[in-house]
Amino acid sequence: MRVSEESRVDLPASVGDAFEVFLNGVRQEEGSDYRRAGRTLVFTKRLAQEGRLGFWRWLSLFLGIAGTYRQNDSVDVAYELGGRRLVATGLPIIHVVPVEDAPDRQRPDPKR
Repeated sequence: MRVSEESRVDLPASVGDAFEVFLNGVRQEEGSDYRRAGRTLVFTKRLAQEGRLGFWRWLSLFLGIAGTYRQNDSVDVAYELGGRRLVATGLPIIHVVPVEDAPDRQRPDPKR
């Protein structure tokens, strides 16, 4: 069974209907790169944020012992409010496995 994942980003309350979306600094187009479901942006690919570094990982980076190669996507939204252009950066990313494709969903028995 194919499992498809979505990544969702909730728009901040101050964002109106007109806005621009950027993923890792690259402008995204509604319809081809994401779709809008109410006040949520839905990306049909897995996005990830690295999160906070622990002490030992931070220390190893600081000392140059190790680098960081984890996926760390950033979703930013540019919009206007009160005549000023604002940018909401690093919006939280939520991962979703659609119910119809979820591996643990029990399928009805066709014999019943």
